[in-house]
Amino acid sequence: MSENQHANEPGHEPHEHEHHIVPPTVYITILAILLVMTGVTVGASYIDMGVFNPIIALAIGVFKATLVVLFFMHVKYSTKLTKLTVGAGIFTFLALIGMTLADYISRAWGRW
Repeated sequence: MSENQHANEPGHEPHEHEHHIVPPTVYITILAILLVMTGVTVGASYIDMGVFNPIIALAIGVFKATLVVLFFMHVKYSTKLTKLTVGAGIFTFLALIGMTLADYISRAWGRW
């Protein structure tokens, strides 16, 4: 059968793509990294770094969230449209946080 004959069959999707099979060792490695980074987060909480404590904690959290999104949610092996959707969600989140912080720091604190 030619490609055109397959396209006319019910249930046939012309834009199918191959599914990437991830070996279990990748999941085990990512799990180990996440566990180590959780330990690093706990360890960093006991070290007084002044104003950098929340920055370090957020950096570690962003790294861990990136691993979860890329590997456990399979975004790394997804289509460009899925990656664009995830990127748009992150951009929207950052824009909302930026607007909230802009409002927060523009307040007249102590002038009541």
